[in-house]
Amino acid sequence: MKEKKYSNKKWFNTVRVAWFLAKRQIKGSNKSTTFLIVFIMTLTFLNLVVVSGILVGLIEGGNIANKEQYTGDVIITTVAGEPDISRTHEIESTLSKMQGIENISLRYIENGRVEANYKTRRDFSTLPDVVATQIAGIDTKAEDSLSNLSKYVVEGEYLSPNESGKILIGANLLRRYSAGFGDYFASLEGVYPGEEVKVTIDDRTKTFIVKGIVDTKVGEVSMRAFMTEEDFWRLVDRPGINANEIAVDLKPNSTISADRVKSNLVSVGFVNDGKIQTALEAIPDFLNQIKIAFSLLGNVIGLIGIVVASITIFIVIFINAVTRRKYIGIMKGIGISERAIEISYILQSIFYASAGGILGMIVVYALLVPFFLSHPLDFPFSDGILVAPIGETSFRFALLLLVTLVAGYIPARNIVKKNTLDSILGR
Repeated sequence: MKEKKYSNKKWFNTVRVAWFLAKRQIKGSNKSTTFLIVFIMTLTFLNLVVVSGILVGLIEGGNIANKEQYTGDVIITTVAGEPDISRTHEIESTLSKMQGIENISLRYIENGRVEANYKTRRDFSTLPDVVATQIAGIDTKAEDSLSNLSKYVVEGEYLSPNESGKILIGANLLRRYSAGFGDYFASLEGVYPGEEVKVTIDDRTKTFIVKGIVDTKVGEVSMRAFMTEEDFWRLVDRPGINANEIAVDLKPNSTISADRVKSNLVSVGFVNDGKIQTALEAIPDFLNQIKIAFSLLGNVIGLIGIVVASITIFIVIFINAVTRRKYIGIMKGIGISERAIEISYILQSIFYASAGGILGMIVVYALLVPFFLSHPLDFPFSDGILVAPIGETSFRFALLLLVTLVAGYIPARNIVKKNTLDSILGR
């Protein structure tokens, strides 16, 4: 028992001496050198977190937009092979009675065609300016409350609930917006608000005035044409009045989760009436695969940064120890243990890594994350943000500490284990 107490006391004294030595050496070192090392460690930490965060954020920004502008927290779509969502209005009634539900939007969808030059096409030798798309009938107020569709009307105006004969055109259906994507799909030439277009669903045709252009990076929105429910039912000819999509939005800080809403709908027997998905489940699998690939790529780039940082710390500690070799020999000669000297250099390494990591976290969470949320990166398929979960960031911080600790210990150990007399005499 006495030996254990002695051992604990010896270790405590060793660490205390090492702390004293490390503190004196850091205080006595050149301020510019210290700043440069900390700056390098900060850049290394930022490289480790930011590069991966931006790459993942490209996909995550698209997922957030998909949820906010299209799916809501829960979306119900038609089951494969079925024309619509059976028992639509029973589902709507059930949803409206659930606590935590804020908005419900029913969308009625049919495949159709929009033709732009039907007035000016004088003969059959001129090709029709036509595009195939989905025609969506919406409750304009409910849809705007859920997806803020009016916010993305970049030309003209949003649909009014009591007007007829007006239509919104998705920007990707127009050549002037979709030209950057190449000729992968047909698009209309020169359609502007106030002009007439001819809409055809099956063999039923009606002319509409373009009320506005909807421009969003969510393909399901920017590749559609929208009209009021009333106009939709005047145009289509189908027996049922069931919807094709039901998007559900939860209240902020709702006590009920999207998974709970889904399980409630399943438990009351709607599992076969429509395909029920949360916003996360509705994300296409290829996007999740891209997200994983980007995360891996960011980690590889960050690993290179960690290697550079470890080499930097190794060189700094090695040069420091070599230049103080005589001083180290004298300390060993007067009775300071090798372990205390080694720990002092390890503490210096931890100081540099900790200072750089803490500064890096301040930059990430106080500056970069809010900046990218306010000014997302403008990519054709998404508004990229910086994704930096606190758990992953803390792990990277710990990894940086571990690597620098090892990088500081190795050169210190190599110098300290030299013969004391040789160190003092510089041999």
